Amino acid sequence: QVQLVESGGGLVQPGGSLRLSCAASGSIFSIYAMGWYRQAPGKQREWVAAISSGGYTNHADSVKGRFTISRDNAKNTVYLQMNSLKSEDTAVYYCSAGRYSGSSYIPLGYWGQGTQVTVSS
Repeated sequence: QVQLVESGGGLVQPGGSLRLSCAASGSIFSIYAMGWYRQAPGKQREWVAAISSGGYTNHADSVKGRFTISRDNAKNTVYLQMNSLKSEDTAVYYCSAGRYSGSSYIPLGYWGQGTQVTVSS
């Protein structure tokens, strides 16, 4: 079992930046791959980025070059640095614990409660 708590969301103007954090507890954080997802109103939840236990990362095409996922195993925390934010990035952002199958991230059913990111002028 692993518990996840996101933080760092808020209101930001287009072109601005935010850094989301996800603190994990309850299990050995370093053995899990970690991922970020988002869900906009009226849309399905979509994968944003993932990072393996060893630091391999991949990002959705829609955020590549703007968002960066990272992790600090000593702090049991995964981050999502979001730069050059656009209105279409507005969503509730969730972190998850999972694993990799080849180069694909697979969530294992552990989710945080989400943090709201609103990009608006």
